[in-house]
Amino acid sequence: MLPLDSFDKFLFSASRALCSPLAVFIQIQGCFICLVLALGWALAAYVRGREIRRMKDSMRCGNSFAFLTKDINDLEHSNQVNLPPVSVVMPLKGFGEHNLHNWRSQITSLYGGPLEFLFVVESTADPAYHAVKRLLADFKDVDAKIIVAGLSTTCSQKIHNQLVGVEKMHKDTKYVLFLDDDVRLHPGSIGALTTEMEKNPEIFIQTGYPLDLPSGTLGSYCIYEYHMPCSMGFATGGKTFFLWGGCMMMHADDFRTDRHGVVSALRDGGYSDDMTLAAIAEEHKRLITSPPVAVFPHPLASDLTFPRYWNYLRKQTFVLESYTTKVNWIMNRALFTTHCYLSWGFVTPYVMAGIHVAAALRFYFKGYSPDDTVLKCNGLLLAGCLAICTLIELLSMWNLTRIEVHLCNMLSPEAPQLSLASYNWCLVFIAMLVDNFLYPLSAMRSHFSQSINWSGIRYHLKDGKIYKIDRHKHLVPKITDLAGKDLLGKNGSTPKVAIISSLSRTLAQWRQPKKYDV
Repeated sequence: MLPLDSFDKFLFSASRALCSPLAVFIQIQGCFICLVLALGWALAAYVRGREIRRMKDSMRCGNSFAFLTKDINDLEHSNQVNLPPVSVVMPLKGFGEHNLHNWRSQITSLYGGPLEFLFVVESTADPAYHAVKRLLADFKDVDAKIIVAGLSTTCSQKIHNQLVGVEKMHKDTKYVLFLDDDVRLHPGSIGALTTEMEKNPEIFIQTGYPLDLPSGTLGSYCIYEYHMPCSMGFATGGKTFFLWGGCMMMHADDFRTDRHGVVSALRDGGYSDDMTLAAIAEEHKRLITSPPVAVFPHPLASDLTFPRYWNYLRKQTFVLESYTTKVNWIMNRALFTTHCYLSWGFVTPYVMAGIHVAAALRFYFKGYSPDDTVLKCNGLLLAGCLAICTLIELLSMWNLTRIEVHLCNMLSPEAPQLSLASYNWCLVFIAMLVDNFLYPLSAMRSHFSQSINWSGIRYHLKDGKIYKIDRHKHLVPKITDLAGKDLLGKNGSTPKVAIISSLSRTLAQWRQPKKYDV
């Protein structure tokens, strides 16, 4: 027998210690978490795949507009004139490489009812103001306007812009659709959301989810991995447990009458629009749903660095520090604890498996006798089980992404086709470990700091509400986190990237949305 050096002794001792009942439980728990995620994504893939099959069957039956409606008769003029009025409110901040394409996809919607678009900016100094102004000059037949909201004083700037947009919407508007500027709509998206609202008046909020298009950096893959669990909302077949603030359709009268205190809850210290509205929905037992077709391409910035991903994660975990009621505070604390426990419960087994594998490799390459008792445990068996569960999880994630890409391509047949080939699945796995390791650290930092810098504005919370807002030049970053938007540019100068303007012009000529009758 060869003498054991100190490193080998440590490694073998660690491997044996990780075969204790508690350690085995943690590793089995990690396998269970992987399988639960895989099952959720498989169910979501089934629901979206069913929608793809429905669209293909409809096209085989002669409905060449299946990407717009299930029943081609819905496109008859007699049906189109009865569609409810919709106002689209878009709070803007800065201007980035994908914004023009996103805005064009929004204003060239093929919704047949009265439709208005309200672009809301903080001030005319915002680069987005001049960019939108030039864009709307090319779409004069679209009912769209730019609104200057001014500075927020009692809530986040985004919420302030949303509320000002709601105040300015048309008096006959039945539904209001809030869209972030990084949402890329399909031609029939507004119609699909409106149809669901008309079918079930009990719906409080209609939402959708992003299909992140990573740019190749680790930070972009971490964003993709962070958003993936939200996709499980589709697995329920309509009702969802996740609310994405990037796309929300609501009843306009809920804002006009301040139903359930919607306006006051947002205005008086609101930090996160989606978390505040989700809390109201939970408190008053209101329904949040999402149709299977509400999945939107979400291109990430080509230079999305890891520090910018960390800033985004900080903002996402900070929302758990905002609340409206005591019950909401308890729910947020439960989410905080559960997410932190599951995140590190996901990562820890991989650390353990790495120790088991390293010990086995050292045992083999050092030529220790098989009769030695230095490595008596089932560590490799546990590591093998984790590897199999991870493979199942990645395959389920790949399958869901594949189906989402296919669905998006069918919903936007005129757009450049998306491809799964650009996804690096090795980086996806690394991003899973990195994101779940960092989430508890970010959540704990948010809990103890009670302040956050969001697009150059520092918000301070007290008792779950914003009580102080700092605006200083040194707080303003040059670009934002995800879309790489310029916050300090001159007159919204267009980034040096190719914009497929011919596509949007073709859409605009094909069919323009109707304006309100005045």
